[in-house]
Amino acid sequence: IPAITGRTVKGGADIPQAVVNRLPVYFRRLRELINRDVLKISSEELADICGVTASQLRQDMKYFGGLGQRGYGYNVMRIYNSISETLGVGRKYSAVIIGAGDLGTALCGSRLFEQRGVWVKGVFDVSKKKIGKTVADVTVSDASELKAFCRGRDIDIAVICCPSRTAEELYGMLRGTGVRGVWNFSPSQLDPAVLGVPVVNICTGDSLMMLTHEMSVRENGKNENKDQL
Repeated sequence: IPAITGRTVKGGADIPQAVVNRLPVYFRRLRELINRDVLKISSEELADICGVTASQLRQDMKYFGGLGQRGYGYNVMRIYNSISETLGVGRKYSAVIIGAGDLGTALCGSRLFEQRGVWVKGVFDVSKKKIGKTVADVTVSDASELKAFCRGRDIDIAVICCPSRTAEELYGMLRGTGVRGVWNFSPSQLDPAVLGVPVVNICTGDSLMMLTHEMSVRENGKNENKDQL
């Protein structure tokens, strides 16, 4: 899970980055429990469905006031609300998608943003073939209008879904627009210092290579076992 920086709990205590990286997993699993009307759960049960140890889970929950009760376990709704607040879920954010290719179009048409309180206000591209077309009820605008659009509508988040060279150029155009965060799906590793705002760089190719590596390791292990027979 990519790094998310700058989060604190009530009282101003910083949450370690490793803990922050696990919060989205806790958030998803707790929401699933709520949807199944599960109101309380032990640390062992919650840790198991979240893929961490019970000890790790209890350590993480200390940043949210402990929240567990001996003999009762954890109040699911209480933990969910606390983690939701820390992650900024429930607040309303506005976003633009930069790049109306396959990925940008798919993201714009999904419920991913709306479910997390993020509303797509504009889609931009440099291609004349794409400008003017409609993506999930949003008209694709010329990327040259990006700066003015973000300034005029107080855009919070820029989602970058274009090739490296274009991504770096358009990322630079966001200076002085008031954009407060960038979610980058381009191959470029964008530097947060350029805008002075949080940037989460997502390289889907890296995840695929991690998968193929694990597959290769397992396959090699099986072959070695066969050779030993």
